[in-house]
Amino acid sequence: MTLLYNHIAPRFSELEQQMVVHVPPGGNWSNIPESVPSKRLEQIRRNGGGRTTYYGRLRWDKPSYTISTYFNRIGNGCHIHPEQDRLISIREGARLQSFPDSYRFLGSKGNIYKQIGNAVPPLLGYVISEHLSKHFKGKAFIDLFAGAGGLSEGFRMNGLKPIAAIEMEKPYFDTYVKNLNPKSKEGFIHGDICEQKNQDTIVDIASTHKTEIITGGPPCQGFSLAGWFNKEDLRNQLFKEFVKLVSRISPKFFIMENVLGMLSMDKGEFIKKIMKEFESIGYHVNTPWKLNAANYGVPQKRKRVFIIGSAKKIEIEPPEPILDEEHFITVKDTIYGLPTLEPGEGEEVMNVSIKPYSNYQKYLMGKITAEEFYKKIQGIKIII
Repeated sequence: MTLLYNHIAPRFSELEQQMVVHVPPGGNWSNIPESVPSKRLEQIRRNGGGRTTYYGRLRWDKPSYTISTYFNRIGNGCHIHPEQDRLISIREGARLQSFPDSYRFLGSKGNIYKQIGNAVPPLLGYVISEHLSKHFKGKAFIDLFAGAGGLSEGFRMNGLKPIAAIEMEKPYFDTYVKNLNPKSKEGFIHGDICEQKNQDTIVDIASTHKTEIITGGPPCQGFSLAGWFNKEDLRNQLFKEFVKLVSRISPKFFIMENVLGMLSMDKGEFIKKIMKEFESIGYHVNTPWKLNAANYGVPQKRKRVFIIGSAKKIEIEPPEPILDEEHFITVKDTIYGLPTLEPGEGEEVMNVSIKPYSNYQKYLMGKITAEEFYKKIQGIKIII
């Protein structure tokens, strides 16, 4: 028997229950008959359909689409369970993001959806840290805009140690500390990165370590592809606080993560501005990496941009894809065998007996390490 955390399915309204039964695996809003009354569906039909993922149901034999911050809403993406007439649970969303089953999320259910949807998949963090590891010897790193700790967890799985982190949202911070530094909160700050005292604390901690990497993902709402670029949105300027700390601490590398929309906003001028800010403090900035998590063993088509900078001029190409589309890790590899749920059912903690269905599930359940998982797939997915 083992403990399973956060396996809770969102509730359905009576109308949503009427909708979900009509959507087949791989299907979407277009499979819901017009006899089901819905003003949202009427609007989608009037607008020519919109995104094909609206009201979508996952397929067992494919990876998921991007796990968003709203995977508890039937109309906001492709989040319906492949077989059961419900949305995926919190734990299933976390598994699709590559969080190990031992990773426990704290806070309200609504906030936890955001924590998971905003996170960098830990396995992607593992691949990035492994790809860079030949360029440094130390283990210390600092996480700014730390979120729930997805990137830090990937680094930790590769033997690196977070010596400091800062996160403004309390539930995110609590989740981070619970999983990445449960014995002590020293060096881990719940607060505003713009406050001088918080920056000074981080710099003081860094001075006692050989800090190899500073990483983080400034809030992306100001330049999301889902909306428009608002030059007046103060969140677009938070990257400057990142630059300040890199300048004061002088790590060997920095890694800034964000949505692909960052590359095209303000006709490409915004990303140029960010790169110039780092270059002005003496860092060499590589051409931004555009990575699809599915190519690196994450069962999710999630594309993100990573800006990599180095104190010395080092040209670093992005990591080579590990899996092609034919061999992506699938939804079945990920969530098959978890306890069956009805909408609204589930427990914060379950005591369950689960046999791993795949090598990916062995990784999730802690039966093999991330390193062992990648050795097993070696470019070709292996299913037990």
